[in-house]
Amino acid sequence: MTTSESILVTGAGGGVGQSIIKALAGSGLAMVGVDADGLATGLQAVPIAYRVPRADDPAYVPTLVDLCAREQCRLIFPGLDPELPVLSAAAASFTETGVTVVVSEPDVIRTGDDKLETAVFLAKRGFPAPETVAYRDEVDPSWLPVVLKPRWGGSRSAGVFVAKTIEQLRAAQRLIDPANCVVQEYLAGDEYTCGTVNFDGQCHGPIVMRRELRGGDTYRAEVIRDETIESRVSAVAQALWPFGACNFQLRLRAGEPVIFEINPRCSGTTAARALAGFNEPLMIASHLLQNRTPEYTIQPLTILRYWAELVASPDRLADLSAGRRSTGKVWQL
Repeated sequence: MTTSESILVTGAGGGVGQSIIKALAGSGLAMVGVDADGLATGLQAVPIAYRVPRADDPAYVPTLVDLCAREQCRLIFPGLDPELPVLSAAAASFTETGVTVVVSEPDVIRTGDDKLETAVFLAKRGFPAPETVAYRDEVDPSWLPVVLKPRWGGSRSAGVFVAKTIEQLRAAQRLIDPANCVVQEYLAGDEYTCGTVNFDGQCHGPIVMRRELRGGDTYRAEVIRDETIESRVSAVAQALWPFGACNFQLRLRAGEPVIFEINPRCSGTTAARALAGFNEPLMIASHLLQNRTPEYTIQPLTILRYWAELVASPDRLADLSAGRRSTGKVWQL
């Protein structure tokens, strides 16, 4: 795919932003990366990079609007969760300038961000959901094992505690934020992460990956075909109506898929999925820029992740530190 317009990837330092950049590498699409941290790794993996304000800064949206005009960006792919509600609320402002933000409507963002609301959404529509309640000081021991996790926000398993005994529960209670916590049914067994591409209520995909986590990130994943999981994820996606990429995490309860997390955005495993033939950012860009129906051929395979080193020249880092357009030399070891 070749086009004269560029794509802006925000949060280029995070795992999602980096994964989007990797998935689009070699696609013929020009990329501009932005992040609030001038040393963000993903900024060194794109030809053009900028340091921008944080998403909670009033200057964030005007800065992105200006950069899109300057660099002829037609699409914005968000790479950080805190950016989603800001960009969703401002999507119309970007549309007026000819830029499409690949972000869902605010109510979809809220449903995904609120873990209690996620469970309520699923249950109301007849989908199995893990038993989930707002945190209370007295947790009934008969509920064990349980998971304590942030109700809003949270990423990479930060603030998530599995309690299988009273002692583990008491230890977790000393570490959680009571005002931002849910108590959720613990689902044993393998964990699955599933990617989809969605337009006008139609779900393209999903791709299903059985994964192992390390430090909250997927470090080993096996792409599988499972009709039961694929059917369930597609049905939930069509009920939710996300725009663009949407990620679902689930486990099985007596063989039944039970979704416990919905992230209406690309995933940290986006690049891994692209290797398996399901390139979400490229399918989305092709559809929005060239009106192409998303096409994919999923290949069952196993993907192992590892670190790679990027070296940025001093002039590139100096430009980023000063808030200037950065195009200095970068090389990989």
